[in-house]
Amino acid sequence: MTTPRADRGRNPDRSPLNWLLLLPIAIPLIPPLFNSDEPRLFGIPMFYWLQLAFIILGVTSTTLVYRVTRRSR
Repeated sequence: MTTPRADRGRNPDRSPLNWLLLLPIAIPLIPPLFNSDEPRLFGIPMFYWLQLAFIILGVTSTTLVYRVTRRSR
């Protein structure tokens, strides 16, 4: 019979890089960043191309945190 581990139910991953996952949530919540029509990028208003930049930020930060924390296990 095996004995249960003492840290059962706790997450062993306490990497400070996990805080990077808050960036794609917090940054789009700041309206002064995208409350403008100018500058335009290839004729596209700032609001729309900045939304695409937020998606890229989310994918990049999630990928970075995943790869770094996967190596430490």
